[in-house]
Amino acid sequence: MSRSSAELLQIVKGEIEEIDPSNVHELLEEGVVVLDVRESEEVSTGKIPGAKHVPRSYLESRIESVAPDRSCNIIIYCASGVRSAYAARTLACDLGYKNVKSMAGGITLWKDRGYQVEVPRTLTPEQRERYSRHLLVPEVGPEGQQKLLDAKVLLLGAGGLGSPTALYLAAAGVGTIGVVDDDAVDLSNLQRQVIHSTERIGMPKVDSAEQSIKALNPDVRVVKHPVRLTAKNIMEIINGWDVVVDGVDNFPTRYLLNDASVRLRIPVVSASILGFDGQLSVFKPYEGPCYRCLFREPPPAELAPSCGANGVLGVLPGTMGLLQATEVVKLIVGVGDPAIGRLLLYDALAATLTEVKVRRDPDCPICSRDPAEITDEEMGVFPDYEAFCAAAG
Repeated sequence: MSRSSAELLQIVKGEIEEIDPSNVHELLEEGVVVLDVRESEEVSTGKIPGAKHVPRSYLESRIESVAPDRSCNIIIYCASGVRSAYAARTLACDLGYKNVKSMAGGITLWKDRGYQVEVPRTLTPEQRERYSRHLLVPEVGPEGQQKLLDAKVLLLGAGGLGSPTALYLAAAGVGTIGVVDDDAVDLSNLQRQVIHSTERIGMPKVDSAEQSIKALNPDVRVVKHPVRLTAKNIMEIINGWDVVVDGVDNFPTRYLLNDASVRLRIPVVSASILGFDGQLSVFKPYEGPCYRCLFREPPPAELAPSCGANGVLGVLPGTMGLLQATEVVKLIVGVGDPAIGRLLLYDALAATLTEVKVRRDPDCPICSRDPAEITDEEMGVFPDYEAFCAAAG
């Protein structure tokens, strides 16, 4: 004889532990994982502050992304306490979680008790369709996509590295993209700078980049700086951005960027290319080494020729630019292990990726200082980087 749904629910509740909303309210400040297993449409009407959202149908495949420690305290809730009971039994009996409880009465009883409800920002139907593949990725989901939409990323250069980075960040939904470049599109650019096109030869690169970005994702706001980055304007230009993408092609500007970004505590995703070789690292001030920890002084000119002098494989900037875009997304969403304190060396000919560990230099002239020691007068004062790099040669 088959059991009714009510009888099955009673059996399930007998196998798990339930907790009253009042007790959940008391535990919110103690680091407990609160898990909302309702559907996205339900969550949009309000959720418990700080709750993680994993729909019941995705629980088994996504739970480890929000609760990798099977011994942590987890409280699950739904609308009324039914789905959460089944979810709690799945975690405890099937997946080995040791401290799982279901909140009795669900969000309905929580609201009836007068406890605070957080109404999350929601994506429009068009955004849900455009970013649907992101929404399926547990590490991104609606919350991560909203972070991308709110983010501001500044690209230094709309050339070989800036082209793929800009296009993929726009496609990913980064809400505001800044582009700094004082150059115009040239025929010789088109072998690698895929954001431009033949009919735009002679057009300022910032305008060409804006057209391509807008064609791909019209919701992206583009901020254009058709200027050369200098010691006089860098603090004003890079201040206020969440991440800076370094696609510059000369050492003086790279050292200038490092010293300014450390002072402003802005992370920089840096890459360089030459021939068949690429390098990439993430410089996050005071959480890892800065560019000066890695290269205290620039190498002699004969050891670091430019792409204009020695050439570059056309597809190589695409490879390195996509790695930069990936690191930017990880920093914004707050997932994974960004390449902080690591230098990635890519050899396209050998198809190898080598990692070199880089540590903060305790004697670094820039990041070894306590940021509190930097005076207002020092913030915008920089040495002559052209002379500094010339002396190294």
